[in-house]
Amino acid sequence: MVRLLQLELQKLLLNRTSKILIFISFVLPFTVLILSSIKINFFGFFTLELGELGIYNFPIIWHITTFFAAQFKFFFAIVVVSMIGNEYSNKTIKQNLIDGLSKKEFILSKFYTIVFFSLVATILLTLISLLIGLYYSSYNEIGIIISETEYLLGYFVKLVGFFSFCLFLGMLAKRSAFALAFLFVDFILEWIIFGLIAWKSDTNIAEKIQNFFPLKSMYNLIKQPFQRIAMSKFPDKANLAYDYAVHWYEIVIVLAWTALFVFLSYRLLKKRDL
Repeated sequence: MVRLLQLELQKLLLNRTSKILIFISFVLPFTVLILSSIKINFFGFFTLELGELGIYNFPIIWHITTFFAAQFKFFFAIVVVSMIGNEYSNKTIKQNLIDGLSKKEFILSKFYTIVFFSLVATILLTLISLLIGLYYSSYNEIGIIISETEYLLGYFVKLVGFFSFCLFLGMLAKRSAFALAFLFVDFILEWIIFGLIAWKSDTNIAEKIQNFFPLKSMYNLIKQPFQRIAMSKFPDKANLAYDYAVHWYEIVIVLAWTALFVFLSYRLLKKRDL
């Protein structure tokens, strides 16, 4: 595993574009998080400090930071599809196989890289969220601090699932631009299917079925926190209540899709004439 990971990291770090995208995908969300925790004076008219609004209190901070950081996953998605696109365009995939790397090891090297970067991103997010929370939160009891840290698990699984999907699309399309286009097409198709089911039967049934779709199931791992923030400010508004928890079955669905995408990537490579 270490050998395959080192091989892939070496390829990425030798590519200038990949290095820039990796840097952006890691630094940008955390930079924005840190800046949002600083008191900002808007030309003397008013001062904004989000920490004073209570959104960085434990345990809600885990929900907010994981949801926000997940929105920047597209940058590393470009890296993932580029990993495959460059292999085909530069003919390195054929050379790797000639040099003794099996097709299974080739796919695993990509998957190990996905897991590695997802883990690093999760660890960094954990540390930054913890530091911001310890500074701003009104609660410092250890039980409250570690409660709802399942959002970190949801964040990690979400990244691995999404990037595995990008890996499969990269193998399918062979080109980065086409793979990203397929990602957008899948998003549209999921909503078209949802609309057709809702039109033919019932919206509730359509929502339950949609929850098993790839992109929707990944989104469900960390639901939007804005309604929850509003609930904390207006506790008497019962109509604001919704289920924002990370459920085990949602994690299982995404892990199932992840395994399927990796397997399909391997099957594509195995059957394809290089």
